[in-house]
Amino acid sequence: MSADAADTDPLGRLDDPDYPALTMSQAAELLGVQAAFLRSLDSSGVLRPHRSAGGHRRYSRQQLALAARMRGLLDDGHSLASAETIVGLQDQLADARADAAALRSDVDRLRGDGR
Repeated sequence: MSADAADTDPLGRLDDPDYPALTMSQAAELLGVQAAFLRSLDSSGVLRPHRSAGGHRRYSRQQLALAARMRGLLDDGHSLASAETIVGLQDQLADARADAAALRSDVDRLRGDGR
């Protein structure tokens, strides 16, 4: 979102998945976890929440999605390190699948143009 758009519609920032709109207590409540869980993800480097001018953590929707994925893996018995590796590999796989789909689309388009 451009700075001009944010100035004219400040609530529009709430639609941005990277906008750090939620406090730690709000994020913990939404995820059904203790604030200590979010602090542990921060201290381990898995999450890097935005810090307000007063030093309070603020979380975006995208960060909450990552925390929820980590929580699921930890609940399944994975260690923090293995959960982080699994999430990274899942993201790489999703990116590779998206790239493959785009390439297939390009091939289909090019084949259609050549007929």
